[in-house]
Order: sequence, then structure tokens, then C-alpha cells
Amino acid sequence: MYKIETYEEQSFAMYQLSNEDDTSWITVCPERGGIIIGYGVDGREYLYLNKETLYDRKKNIRGGIPILFPISGQLENKTYNWDGKSYEMPNHGLARIHPWEVIDTNCDDEKASISILFESSIGTKGTFPFDFEVVFTYTLKQNQLFIHQSYRNLDSKKMPIYPGLHPYFKSKSKVLSLNTEVDTYFDYNDNQEKSFNKEINLEGLKEAVVLETEHQKLEAQYDEDIDLRIETATDFRYTVLWTEQDKEFVCIEPWTATTGELNRKEELIMVEPKDSLETWVSFQIV
Repeated sequence: MYKIETYEEQSFAMYQLSNEDDTSWITVCPERGGIIIGYGVDGREYLYLNKETLYDRKKNIRGGIPILFPISGQLENKTYNWDGKSYEMPNHGLARIHPWEVIDTNCDDEKASISILFESSIGTKGTFPFDFEVVFTYTLKQNQLFIHQSYRNLDSKKMPIYPGLHPYFKSKSKVLSLNTEVDTYFDYNDNQEKSFNKEINLEGLKEAVVLETEHQKLEAQYDEDIDLRIETATDFRYTVLWTEQDKEFVCIEPWTATTGELNRKEELIMVEPKDSLETWVSFQIV
């Protein structure tokens, strides 16, 4: 039997979904960008979290699984033009810096889930001039974390988005082995495309690297004994890898487009008025 428990930590409401014996879990902090801050399997926590950044509302959280919406990555000078107007947009968009609302919870013998909502407001319209409603449903089932995403356009005009996720996985090593058919990657450290031989060493790299992983399945091995399977809907075409050199984590991030896309406008997902993008990502320790 799965269960959902709530508790307060540093004035933030936390929701923990777990199996009966508490050996597998996910922990969600809706107020801090709807973020998952914990993902455990067989009694072991797999996500990195800098709690100081979690508790400080003025800081971007380093850790967990931040939600990237309506953009993933950065924009040139943090600005973009749309319909003849210029707007400022923070790195990775708005979702991770705004509170989300819990709209549903459910648990039974096989799984537990929580649905959370982020919607447009006066505070978002000056940055992203669209009416929208985003609903994430996090589901824990055995060793799998399933994230269903609904990006609804409530506006009368098409809405450009390219969402993503930014998971921080605990790792002392900066070397990742990736089982994928990709044979090249792009290195943002020197802006060069390079050959890929199933392994990436992030040691000494300040900027990210990105792979175009079109087959929507990726198996990653890191920290010697961890095997992670990532599966996604076809919308998630890219996998971004990043770390900080003095921190024990590696980020393995499913994105729908690469950084700067709202400046280029070549691979935007255009959500029709009154329509939605329904998509998903799954993480599983195997």
C-alpha cells in the first residue's frame, strides 16, 4: 500500500509519496517551483539537494528536479522579441521561481501520485505574454518516477514553449556512460561538435554539453554502481549534461529544444489556442 504524508520544513509544506515500508519515495515542495527534492529507491536517496538554496526564497534551488518552463536554458541578454515587442526572461523560465498549487493526490496498492498547478498571472504576463495552465502529475510506482506534463494554452494566439527538466543526481564522479545510438555531441565550452564514444567526462567543464537523443530512451551509468533509465515522449529530443566542479552531482536533463531557442525560433513547440501539449518523462533506477 502506498501512502502520502505532509509535513512542514522551514515553513514550506512538503509532500512525501512512499511505499508501505518507506524504502521508495519522492518528496515534493510545491511552493518552491513545484520541485521534486527527493527520489529514493531501496532506501537510498538519488537526488542531490543544497538545502540552503531550497530554504532561501531569493535563490535558485541547486538540486532536486527543477521544472523548466516556458523555456529551457538561457537567452541572449536574457531577452527575446515576440510580436514586435521585447521581453525579459530569466534563465530556464518562470515555473521554477513561482509557487505551484496542489490540486490532487491519490494512492492505492500499486502507486502514489500528486498533481500540481502553475498558471499565468499578472506577475507572469510581463515576461511571457500568454494565458496558460501547466499541470504536472508526479507518480511513484516501485522504482520508477513518472512525470506527466500538461501545457495548456488558454490564450487566443499560439503559445511558444520548449520545456525541460533539470535533475541533479548525486555523484562523486564526473564521468557518465550513456547507452544511446548518438555518435556526436555539442560542447558549449568551446562551441564545437565532437565525436561521442558512449562516455562523457564533465571534469573541468564549466558549461554544459548536449546530445540529440532522438530515440527517447537513454541508459546512464555513473558513480560506479548507479544505473539510471530515462524514457521520454518524442517531444524531448535533447539530453543536456552539466555539473559544478566542487559539488557532488551530475545533471542529466531532458529538454525539448536547446538553449537560446526563443531567440532563434527554429524548433519552438507552438501550442494552438485552447489546446495543450501532453507529454511525459520517466526516471527509473534499474
